[in-house]
Order: sequence, then structure tokens, then C-alpha cells
Amino acid sequence: MENPHGPASFWTQTDALFRKNLLLQKRRKKETCQLLFFPVILCTLLYLLKFFLSRGAKLGNAFPPGYACSDVEQVYNFTKCLIPWPHEFPPLLQIPYSRDRAVRTAFPPFGDLPDGSCKKSNSCPVTVLVTGSNKSLVLDLAGRFFPRSSILNTSDILNGFADGVFGTSAFVDHSNYRPKMYFDPAFLPGGTLYNIQRRCRRNSSSSLGSEGNKLDIKCIKGLRLWRNSSSEINDQIFKGDRDGNSERITNEIIAAYDLLNSNDKKFNTSVWYKSALNEGDQGKNSMMRVARSVNLVSNAYLEYLRGTDFKILFEFVKEMPKHPDSSSAAVDDLIAMFSTTFFVWIVLRLIPVILANLVYEKQENIRIMMEMHGLGDGPYWLISYIYFLPISSAYMLCFSAYCSFLGLGSFKTHDYSLQFVFFYVYINLQIAFSFLVARMLSKVKTTSVVAYLIVFATGLVGVRSFKDKVDDPSFPRNLVTVLELYPGLALYRVFHEFSVKAREARLSHTSGMTWEDLNDSSNGMKEVLIIMVVEWFVFLFVSYCLDNKSSIFCFRRKPNPFSQRTFSSDFGSADNADIAQEREKVEELRVRPDRTYSIMCDNLRKVYPGMDGNPQKVAVHGLSLALARGECFGMLGPNGAGKSTFIKMMIGLTRPSAGTAFVEGLNIQTEMERVYTSMGVCLQHDLLWETLTAREHLLFYGRLKNLKGPALHRAVEESLRSVNLLNGGVADKQVGKYSRGMKRRLSVAISLIGDPKHANIIHVNLSYNKVVFMDEPSTGLDPASRNELWKVVMRAKRNRVIILTSHSMEEAEHLCDRIGIFVDGSLQCIGNAKQLKARYGGFYVFTITTSPDHDQEVETSVRRLSPSANKTYHLSGTQKFELPKNEVKIADMLEIVEVAKSKFTVQAWGIADTTLEDVFIKVARGAEAFNVI
Repeated sequence: MENPHGPASFWTQTDALFRKNLLLQKRRKKETCQLLFFPVILCTLLYLLKFFLSRGAKLGNAFPPGYACSDVEQVYNFTKCLIPWPHEFPPLLQIPYSRDRAVRTAFPPFGDLPDGSCKKSNSCPVTVLVTGSNKSLVLDLAGRFFPRSSILNTSDILNGFADGVFGTSAFVDHSNYRPKMYFDPAFLPGGTLYNIQRRCRRNSSSSLGSEGNKLDIKCIKGLRLWRNSSSEINDQIFKGDRDGNSERITNEIIAAYDLLNSNDKKFNTSVWYKSALNEGDQGKNSMMRVARSVNLVSNAYLEYLRGTDFKILFEFVKEMPKHPDSSSAAVDDLIAMFSTTFFVWIVLRLIPVILANLVYEKQENIRIMMEMHGLGDGPYWLISYIYFLPISSAYMLCFSAYCSFLGLGSFKTHDYSLQFVFFYVYINLQIAFSFLVARMLSKVKTTSVVAYLIVFATGLVGVRSFKDKVDDPSFPRNLVTVLELYPGLALYRVFHEFSVKAREARLSHTSGMTWEDLNDSSNGMKEVLIIMVVEWFVFLFVSYCLDNKSSIFCFRRKPNPFSQRTFSSDFGSADNADIAQEREKVEELRVRPDRTYSIMCDNLRKVYPGMDGNPQKVAVHGLSLALARGECFGMLGPNGAGKSTFIKMMIGLTRPSAGTAFVEGLNIQTEMERVYTSMGVCLQHDLLWETLTAREHLLFYGRLKNLKGPALHRAVEESLRSVNLLNGGVADKQVGKYSRGMKRRLSVAISLIGDPKHANIIHVNLSYNKVVFMDEPSTGLDPASRNELWKVVMRAKRNRVIILTSHSMEEAEHLCDRIGIFVDGSLQCIGNAKQLKARYGGFYVFTITTSPDHDQEVETSVRRLSPSANKTYHLSGTQKFELPKNEVKIADMLEIVEVAKSKFTVQAWGIADTTLEDVFIKVARGAEAFNVI
């Protein structure tokens, strides 16, 4: 069972931090709604962009917007269809126009060519020339080029082209149309597809498509002619390909083959093809014809060897590049590319949010403030992670649900369970990644720049470089995996693969990505998922190790508190017996510890290294100090004397350069987390949450001090009353609306709240933090509030040590049992106010104002009374003297005044005892003079 008087347990701390974060989130409803609405806005803009671009690309189309044509419709009616990208182009033979087909002429004198009269009836056959060393084999193969008959399979039109020999004309004349082709121009409305056969019967022609969008299919005879050599073939082609302005002499053939030395065991051939077409086409599709020409002779050879049951199906080809204006395909590609980038930006938008929260707590020292009041690393990490996870999950849910509602393919098409796993793993990885990055940053402004640089750079690198490497099969896959080790590019890969799969699913009318697709090595989704899961845990582990100073997994060597103990003589003047006595007391406590002493500083030193050519700065020289429980120790000194640096070392904000200190027997170098359980802190700057109230602050810190139930609420009420924050509803007002003085009072109340086991002594309202550090606690307070605060501190110092820094001599004299004066990082003197005034201020201050003509006479009278008198001020007849108490009496000084009045006019006079301010000024000046010497 948990000890009600001991430090708070893990779950108690977790509960306290969870309640505090819940309140903060409740006050940030507006910011959270804006964050969740961000992906809605971007996805809407993306949807509108896609809608208007697609609409513009489809203007004039016969099909309604968004209509996706089937393969058959794309073949004969592609100008009216939505073609997302260049489709598979069926490799067909190039058929010469009827007027250009090879016939007998005077130029190529071959009698086996048909008579030219066939041109009048448009019945000229198409010709293939063949040659080779084995004529019988060549003629046998040529006889197998064209089938006796064939019918185009319209149910599977693209693959149906493999069942016969088909071709198209090179150019179709369409006025007012400039072909930017995805398919052969013959497939434009009014085009003709030729079915090449050995002999054409009557009515062998047919058509495909509906009225107005009809594609004619005509039979054409194929003629195979032998030539004695390849030279003859070249000569015939050259002579039959003459062009002129006034005369057109063309005897075109569809292909020519030299079977070379082919035989039953060896297949070797050369293929001639038309490299430049006439008129409009100008060779655009000439290379596309080659695949079909090669397939024609290869298929004939296979049939010669294995019979008619075996057939080589041709490979499809695609023409590139395509002009982006040629169809809505380019629009879809453009939208897909930008969608992936936008989606990555939307998800990465969470990184600046997480980093800003983490770095803000570091910059403002809020986290260290919570640690000082007992919060451990475990609860902080657990609740911080839990805090960001629901926000990230809600963000991703709104994002994916809204995009799916809009019908964006990257979300609507794929298996929702698959999406959930990928997105859930990634948001966890992103949180872990943010924790790691936050360790390297310390300023919120710098964090914002770095965070948004990460966001935008990731998207731009993805679309400009990473995408090309993923799509390039020649790029090593191992290097792609290395790039995916960066979480942002892993996310880009996920959205890219989702986009590609959605596009394929839309074209093939199939489902999107499923769990089975993870086994497809080409998409890399399985590797990405593994990388994200592994990095999720690795980043968390490394971040925790770097953050948790006491973790044995950090592999950080703990400092030896005794190895850094260096004795030096720079702790004040050599004649300061009180400083030497304090050092001897520390030495004695090291040998014989005494539990009544809560604080023991042993030669504590802090040196800041030199920067920009400046020498190093010694902020605290070797400081030795022992403070017993029930003592309030005041630290006085000018600005820059080292007071705040000393407190920062004691509370763990900075590490000592040498020496060490013990708080309740615990070493601040190695056991700071345990020190925090018995420590209260009121720093010079108020470390508060602007949106929480004073009551909520005290409830949170009270729970960290293991206060529960009625005891917690009593302690909170009494703490608020003690610092005058209970009346007028101030306790339930958000701290952001407080004045500076009210914030200081709340900070003091926080430093004092804690264990109520001494309630019978301190009336429940005061904590039992055994050591409390207060850095200028009364700054900004009005006199009434300051007096109330002093009462609180006076009661609070029972059974504890309070170390207080102040620039108010009145405050130090009123509150402190002992006072130490710091100058240039050294403790110059130590003692209570009376001792210091007796030691450094054993004199009266005599002030007198006369006419300037009598200044010398007054000074002579004073020195006659006290030869060692010290004149500290002289201006326009006003003189101030310090007179040792052991040399003069007050009556003697009154007599000097009476004598002076009898001789001349005395305008004013006064006698004052030494003040603490006088002591402070004297010690400070003396130390500065000593350091200069």
C-alpha cells in the first residue's frame, strides 16, 4: 500500500498529469477544432481542383463527366472517352494506301506484282517480300504468314488482334483535327481496320461500334513474293519509294524479310519496315509496326516447327511521350501526383503541433518545474504520448473519412482495415520521431522553422526525386529502402502506392489494395510497414534514453561526486573568519553527517566556457555552505553576482562544473530525481500555464506531492488563503488574466504545497517540502501582499530550509536567519543581520547641512571628536560622516550640532545607525576593489 507521507507513486503522478492535460485540452477546444478542420479544407480544395480540371479536359466529349470507357470503346471511340493514361497500343501492320500499294511499273521490273489497274477498284493486295539461303523453307514460312480466314473477337478486342493479321493505314484525313494519338489514327471515327487474309470472299467486310462511331473492318489480300537476294529487295523498295511535287511514284510494301541461314534448328532473320510515312503521320507510329512485323515471321516459324496449335501472342506497346493536353489522362496523372504530395503535407502538419508543445515546455522550464515537484520521467512520457495519440488519431480519422466521403481513390478504393493499420502505425512513428527531434531543439521559434521545413521539404523531395526512384525499376531497391528509413518518405511511399493501385482499380474495375497485395514485392508496402513498426520502437527507446538521465540504458557515465571536488582559495577574502568557519563546518559534516542539516554545499563551482573570443566566466567560485533545518538563508548580491546560477545548480537546471551539493543527504549530481521529491521551487520567472486557474495549479502540484482527498482540498484552500488568492473568485480565474504580483503569489504557494503530515504545526496550509528555493519571491508585489507573503514564509520555514534571494534589504532582514552576500560569484560574508551590521557597520552615520562656507569648520569639529571618522558624502554644504561607535557617543554628536548652531545656521542634521543596505554596499565595494587589485 502506498505510503501517504512518502513520494507520490507512478500512478498517482500519472493521474495528476493526466488531469492537468485534460484541463489544458479542454481550454484549447478552438485550436483543436482548427487543427481537425485543416485536412477538410485542403481535401475540399483538392477535390474542387480535380473536378474543374477533369471537367475542362472532357469538354466536348459525348460521354458524361467521369465516364470510363471499356477497352472496346477506347479502341474505336477513344476521343469520347476518359483515358487516364496512354493505353496499351495494339501493334498492327502498316497498310499502304490503295494508290500506293506495289504494282508492276517500269521502275521495279518484277512481273509477279499485280497489274496497276487494281488501283481503280481499290482492290490491290498488300505485298510482303522474302528472301534467304534456303528458298524452300522461306517459301514455306511465307505461305504461313496470312491465315485463310479470321474474325476479330469483339468481346476481347485488344487480345483479339493476336488471332489474325490486322493492319491500319498510316494516315486518315480528318479536317480540323490534329491527331495526338493514343491509338492508331484508323480508330478515329470513319477509320478502317484491315484484316489481311490469303483470299477475300464477297461480303467479307464488317464493322464495329454504333452508328456515328463506326469502325469499318475490311478484308485485304496478302501477297508473298520471293526475291533472289536482299539487294533486290532493297533496290525495289528504293525505286518504288520516289516522291516528287508533280509526280507521286510509290510502290509500298508492308514488310520484307531475309531469312538468312535459317533452317530447322536455327531461326535467323532480318526485317525491313517503313521508317517514314507520307503526309500527316510522318513516322510517328513506325516503330510500333515493328513488333507486329517480327511477330508475323516468328509465328510462322513456330507453326512450321510445332503445328497450328501453337501461336506467339504479341506484346503491347505504348507511345511516349504524350502531350498533357491530349486527354484527361494527363489531368488524372497531375491530380494523382499533387494528391500524394498534399496528403503527405496534411499528415505531417501534426509534427509542428507536437514539437511546439514539447519544446515550449522545455524552453519555459515547465517540465523541469514539474520534476522539481516530484514528477518522474515515466509518468511524463506515458501521459505526453497518450496526450498526442488521441489528437493524432482524431486528426487522421477526420482526414481519411472526409477524403473517402469525397470519393478520392486513395482512400475510398482500398481495404479500410489496411489503411487503419498503416495510418495508425505511422502516427505512432510520427509521435516518436517528434520526441526525438524535440531533444535537439530548445527554442519554439527555431522549432517552428525546422518543423515546417520538414513538412514542405518532405513533400517536395518526394514528388521531385523519390517518386521517380520508386517508379524506376533500374534504381536499386535497397537504396529505396534506405530512403524510406526517413519517416516522411515512408509515408510518401504509402500514399504513392495507394494512388497507383487506385488508378489501376479504376481502369480495370477491380478492388483497390488489400492485405494480399502486401505480398507483392513490386509495391514495397510490406517493407514500408516493417520499417515503420521497427522505427516506432527504436525512436521511442532512443528518445527515452537521451531524456532519462538516470537510465542505465543511456550508456552515459555518471559523474563521481568526489572526483570533481577541488579545493580553492577563491571563496572570499582571507580574513573572512565566518567563511572559513563555514567551510570547516562542511568538512566536519562530510566526516560526521548530521541529519539536522538539510543542505550541504561542498566547494560548488560553475564555469561558463568562453564564446566568440570572450574569456570563460566563473559564475560561482568554490562555495561551501551548510544549512540546518528550520533556517531561512538569504542570498544578497548585485546583479550578475551568481545567486541565480547557484539556485539553478541546486534545482538541477544546470550542472556544476566542480564540487557537489547534498540535499537531505542526496547528491544533486547523481540523485536529482529523489531530491525533487522533497523540494519546492519558486523561480525568478513564473512557470505557469496561462489557461489553468490558480486552484487547478495547486491541485496538480498537490497531487504530485501525494496529497489526496480532503487533505488535498484543505491544503489548496489554505494555500490560496495564505497568499490572498481566495477571495473575489480570483482562485478560479485563468492565470493568463493575473497581474505580475498575483502570479508571484501563486508561484510561492506552489513552492510550499505538499505533504500535510505536519498540519498540527503549520495549520495544514503549508507544505512539507523539506527544502524550498525562492528566487526574489516578492518581486512585483504591493506592500500589503508583500507583508502577507512574509507571514507565509515565516510560518513555512519551520522544519525546513528556505533559501531566498532578494534585492530588498528589508525583506532579507525580516525573514532570514542568516544572510550571505555574494559578489562576483564568491561568498564574501555570512551571518545574521545583527552580526553583519556589527562586523561591517560598527559606526554611526552623521549627516549635517550648512552653508558651503562652513564646510571646513564642520569637518574640523567632527574629526576633533573622532580622528578616524570617514567622510562618505560632500555636496553643496551637505556632508555625511561614518563615526566608529567605539570612539563616540550620541551625546557628543548632539553637542557638535549645538555648537554649530550657535555659530552659524544649521539647515538640517541627522544621526542614524548602520543599516543592512550600508553593510551590503560596503562589502560589495570592498570585494570589487579587492578583485581589481
